[in-house]
Amino acid sequence: MNRAFAVMTALICLLFASAGFADQPHPWQIDFQAAATPIMHQIRWFNHYTLWFIVPVTLLVLALLVVVAVKFRASANPVPSRVSHNTAIEIIWTLGPVLILFFLAIPSFNLLNAQLEIPDSDMTVKATATQWQWNYEYEGMQTPVAFDSYLLKDPDRASAGKTDLAVYPKLLAVDNELIIPVNKTVRMLVTAAPSDVIHAFAMPAFGIKIDAVPGRLNETWFKAENEGLYYGQCSELCGKDHAFMPIAIRVVSEDKYKAWLAAAATDLPGAYKGLMAAVDKPAGNFAVAANESK
Repeated sequence: MNRAFAVMTALICLLFASAGFADQPHPWQIDFQAAATPIMHQIRWFNHYTLWFIVPVTLLVLALLVVVAVKFRASANPVPSRVSHNTAIEIIWTLGPVLILFFLAIPSFNLLNAQLEIPDSDMTVKATATQWQWNYEYEGMQTPVAFDSYLLKDPDRASAGKTDLAVYPKLLAVDNELIIPVNKTVRMLVTAAPSDVIHAFAMPAFGIKIDAVPGRLNETWFKAENEGLYYGQCSELCGKDHAFMPIAIRVVSEDKYKAWLAAAATDLPGAYKGLMAAVDKPAGNFAVAANESK
């Protein structure tokens, strides 16, 4: 008995330990990805909070259906009841849903307000969608930094140094990730090219999803709490290659971000090679790593 309990405890710990590093979808995943931003923490909490209402209501409805099907079937109840009114029951089934909706509405309004109220930001990034890629532009920089982000094709993996499918999964990895510093509030401006269709910028681990509409500028925000590589996708049906329009955001330390940004202004490929080398060698210097990667 003790051995079985120990095994179950170890499996549970392993499950939660693996979930803590989730930055992309995983097979048989039934919950949200692990939260990487304050908003996503609130979303996960609200999701689990609503289950305390949904599960009992579902079980109650199931129990009532079973009781009605068994107790009031034709063979057991040949003479049907003619009762058409019960004041107590009507009060209960009116007040019950009202109270449940009240307890769901208050935290949902708080969450919605937190999502829509843009705090003072440390930086602004504009994401423009076209069929079927994303263009990123860092706003307010002395030297403009802008680039396209495409789905990484299999023949290009070796030259990009992204052959590890566990880190750079098929259909999610891109050639140029959006680079963001950790623990900084990022304001995202999201739109689509004027002659294009509607897309949607979605990053599950960050708890953000917002439409990219031609001729319209939408905005959202996030503050990544953990370094890592996070994946999302376009979440608005936008044409035949909708499934091949991934989003990848790499969150790094502020020093690595500043070094990458400075290098990207004049040499974008070299900046990415240097950053990847620095991430692989966290104790190393960015400039040294960049020279080694050439």
